[in-house]
This record gives sequence, C-alpha cells and structure tokens, in this order.
Amino acid sequence: MVIQEISIKPINTNYKIEIFYSPSEHKTYSGELPGGIKGEFGPGIRSLVITLNHIANVSEPKIHEFLGNIGVNISKATISRILTKDTDVFHQEKSEIFQEGLKSTPYQQIDDTGARVNGINHYTQILCNPYYVAYFTVPNKNRETILDILLCGKEKKYYFNDEAFDLMKTFNVSQIWMEKLSSVKNKIFSHEEMRRKLDYIFSPNGYKATKKKVLEACAIAAYHQSTDIPVVTTLLSDDAPQFKQIAYHHALCWIHDGRNYKKLRPIVPYYQEKLEAFLDNYWDFYGELCEFREKPDSEVAKQLSAKFDQFFSTKTGYEQLDERIGKTKKNKEHLLKVLVLPEVPLHNNAAELAARAKVRKRDVSLQTITDEGTKANDTFMTIVQTAKKLSVSAYDYIFDRVSKTFEMPSLAQLIRQKAN
Repeated sequence: MVIQEISIKPINTNYKIEIFYSPSEHKTYSGELPGGIKGEFGPGIRSLVITLNHIANVSEPKIHEFLGNIGVNISKATISRILTKDTDVFHQEKSEIFQEGLKSTPYQQIDDTGARVNGINHYTQILCNPYYVAYFTVPNKNRETILDILLCGKEKKYYFNDEAFDLMKTFNVSQIWMEKLSSVKNKIFSHEEMRRKLDYIFSPNGYKATKKKVLEACAIAAYHQSTDIPVVTTLLSDDAPQFKQIAYHHALCWIHDGRNYKKLRPIVPYYQEKLEAFLDNYWDFYGELCEFREKPDSEVAKQLSAKFDQFFSTKTGYEQLDERIGKTKKNKEHLLKVLVLPEVPLHNNAAELAARAKVRKRDVSLQTITDEGTKANDTFMTIVQTAKKLSVSAYDYIFDRVSKTFEMPSLAQLIRQKAN
C-alpha cells in the first residue's frame, strides 16, 4: 500500500563566499551563489510564491500568512517583488509561446473579459487554440488594440491598398472621403505619419468616427501583408464588433448564438411550445454540423447549407423568436464557416474557459496596481494555462526556470512538436 505524504518546512543555509583580491588589477572578486538564489531566498520559496499566486489563486496577504505559519520570515513587499520583478525570462517565454501558438493551427480563438488596473477599467484579451492560451490586459478593446496584440510587438503600419479601400466601404466611409484619400493610394505610413496625414485631410479635431474607421481599415490591410509574424487567417469569436474583419475568415460560435434564444422568456404557453420545438431542431442541426466536422463531404456541405436556409426562414408567429431567427440567418456565412474550413471548431468554449480562469483570479485579487504587475500577471497566467493544455506541471516548469537549470524543454518547443 502506497501512502502519500508531504513535508513543508524552511531550510536555512549559510553560504560562505570566498573573496579574492587581484594586486595586478587592484580589484576584488567574490564567488557566486548557486543559480536561482536571489536576495535572501532560494528558488524553492520563490517558485512556491509564484505557484500559490498563479496556480492556486492565493492572494498575496494569504501567501504571507501561510509562509509565516511554516516559519519563513518574509515581508509582504518581498512577496510582491518575487511576483513582479526579475521576470524577463518568463516574459520572453510568453512571447515565444504566443508566436508558436499562432503558427500551430490555421485558426485562432479569441474572447475578452473585464480587468482592473489601479482602479481603472481595462480588458483582458485572450487568444488560444488546443495548444496554448495567451493573456493581454489592455486599456481598450477596439480593432486597433487587437491588431497591436497580433503584431507580436512589431510596429504598426497603415497601408492604403485596395483591401484598405474595400474595408473602408464595409465600414461605411463615404465615397467623398474615399476619393480624397485616393491621393495616397498604395502608400504605407507609420503611426505618426498616419496621424499627421489624417489630421491634414480631415482637420485635427473633426470627423473622429471616420478617422477611426480609416485607421482600422489601413491597419488591417497592413497586418495582412506582414511577412515577419504569423498572420491569423481565421478567427473564431462571439459576435462582438471588434473581432470582425481582422482576419480573412471570421467564424462565429454556435453556443453564443444559442444563448440568445435562451434569453427569451415567453409567458404565453403557445409561445413556450414554439420556442422549445425550435430549440430542439436548432441543436439537432448543430449535431449534424458536428458530424460533418468529423467526416467532411462536399455534397453534405451543400445539403447543410440548404437546410440552414430553410430552417432559419421559419415563421413561428412568436415575434421575438422570429426576429432572433432572422438575426441568426444573417450570420450564415460566419456560422457555417465549418463547411468551408472543417478544422475550425463550432464553439468558442476554449476561449471562454480561459477567460473564466482570469475571472477566478480577479475574484481573489480584485486588481493589479502597476503596469509591471499587470504584465507579470498576464505572463504567468499564459504560462500556467499553456502548461495545463500541454500536460506539463506548471510548478516544475516554474521551478526549472527560477532555479536556472533549464532542464525542461520550453513550452514553445512543445507547442511546435505537438502541432507538427
């Protein structure tokens, strides 16, 4: 019979460091401590602090209380520094995880959730696929902000090519303004050059909504021409407007669409029956799409497309339900993206679960205070949730990096191996 046990106790080690003096150089040299020791604490305590905070969601005051109870003499300020300072190696790993994650599948899933930074509302954008999750807490959630994330730290450019003008038309920029902008067609601008050019054409304080649309259109067009970063061609999301047009293909989540029907609360029994019958057929059709995704077939794709048109042209006599059905029908291209790209999931549950991890973290620690702390929080959440997807012990991984042994392969390398 095997009995598992654990021993938690502090280990205090007194290191003697040799000091050497070089008469010829008139300099004093001292020996180095073993790798991973920083200040008064070894890699075991530092890894434990990071693990408790980012894996177990224990708040900093409770970490201080726990360590004090097992005989570790550490200040609250030191715990905060362990969580936020000297984390460059982890930030680099996050960057590598994100870029490998973008390469690993032909689609990406995205969602966002609220965040607080020093009392100010922010948003955490979550990108993921089966191999990774990456978190980015930002002040805004518009298209340009999402593009900033997808650029992987590269400078944003603005390109007035044909795609940009097509996007402007999609964004309802008037023909008059598009004609005025034709003078800069096929030119590429930096961020500052673009601002100056638009201020000249539109005037500095005028037409802010139109300028925003032009900026977004040209930024998307430039992003699609990038060659030094992985460009996302298919994006799966909910129906939020900031996610639209960023990728060539935009797939919508059936689970999100189905929730809109659950929001209907008919009182009349006849309407209740109509809604219940419709939802039964709705999820039956969803089941057929799941079967198609397992065994794609071009003839079946045509049949499902025709069935979608027929089913979502239903008139029930229940006005609110009929309006909802009409809205679903308008999203046919995006909801049936699976018929063209069977590898794309039918739902966005992976991104929602990743967002839920951020929400649980927010429940324990209401907010971050500094930009440094916000960045560290995003980085460790990325590492912990990615390690979970790759079946890697996040604690072992963190200890390996904190102790500077680097015996474990990087998570980015594992993503690359699994994707191949």
